[in-house]
Amino acid sequence: MKIHEYQAKELLRHYGVTTPRGHPCFSVDEAVAAGAELGGKVWVVKAQIHAGGRGKGGGVKLARSPGELREHASRILGMQLVTHQTGPEGQKVRRLLIEEGADIRKELYVGMVVDRGSQRVVLMASSEGGMDIEEVAAHTPEKIHKVAIDPAAGLRDQEAADVARRIGIPDVSVQQAVALLHALYKAFMETDASLVEINPLILTGEGKVIALDAKMNFDDNALFRHPDIVALRDLDEEDPAEIEASRHGLSYISLDGNIGCLVNGAGLAMATMDIIKLYGGSPANFLDVGGGATTEKVTEAFKLMLANVNLRAILVNIFGGIMKCDVIATGVVEAARQVRLTVPLVVRLEGTNVDLGKKILADSGLPIISANNMADAAQKVVAAAGGKH
Repeated sequence: MKIHEYQAKELLRHYGVTTPRGHPCFSVDEAVAAGAELGGKVWVVKAQIHAGGRGKGGGVKLARSPGELREHASRILGMQLVTHQTGPEGQKVRRLLIEEGADIRKELYVGMVVDRGSQRVVLMASSEGGMDIEEVAAHTPEKIHKVAIDPAAGLRDQEAADVARRIGIPDVSVQQAVALLHALYKAFMETDASLVEINPLILTGEGKVIALDAKMNFDDNALFRHPDIVALRDLDEEDPAEIEASRHGLSYISLDGNIGCLVNGAGLAMATMDIIKLYGGSPANFLDVGGGATTEKVTEAFKLMLANVNLRAILVNIFGGIMKCDVIATGVVEAARQVRLTVPLVVRLEGTNVDLGKKILADSGLPIISANNMADAAQKVVAAAGGKH
């Protein structure tokens, strides 16, 4: 789950992270009023969407007068903001953050993420913060310093101080940086975050260390522990199909291909998409029905896939362990009849009661294409979808 920048800053301030003063706004008049309340002579007008690269896309502007603030707010609010993370269709801006200006002497980068390789939270930091951090990672990775944090000991003072000095924070400001890094780690752990990113972290002319931007993502599987964070969810920023899937206990992600995939288990789903690509096809979605797929779940899964105008075929790939093949076959047949399936359907079953499951499919009277194994299923569904994509 993602949240907006202003929401992330509210959370981080609770843990002691210093951020600029600012107010979220939902209208131009609110934005102008926020500028007046903040005072000063310079304000930052920032689009609030769940994507990075807002500055390059024209979603972040400096205003040096109330008139400029109104002008920028009027232009940004409601715009279709296109960044390298939104795709060409962009994302509509429905919220703004109006912040006080900052005296930026140096832009830095700090982030924390779960590293599956080391099975630890990794602190990443760079002296090259700002809009081009992706270029730094791609072309000069040696400028990104990493610390794999021992979960038993937590982030040590010496580790935090060493990272701070490596990214160019002067000795007089190192203790501020250490305190900020400890606060970030505490926030990361206590909120069950999967990502915390401050880009840029700035050093001001007075030597203050301030989080000028903030991004936080959270582990969906831990949200039951955090109703306060769930309350921050902005459904306008999410794919309607994925929202609908979550209501039925389905794990669904839209992709840009034309072959629908209905699979039980995330690992098998990933392997299914890989083998479709291997044989020249392109998946239209990731869809995991889990270990307890009912007829109702399968029906809703078919409806989700059929809502995609690019869909040309569907592959059902089930390994029946807990979920018996005859049960899933019955569900597939009933679901196909309910939705009046209009695209080719390829089904591969393996596992408990597989022979009975195949018989149910064969006796259904529906034009279901049966497959013997994953390779056979992938070749058949790619051919049914019209060949290589």
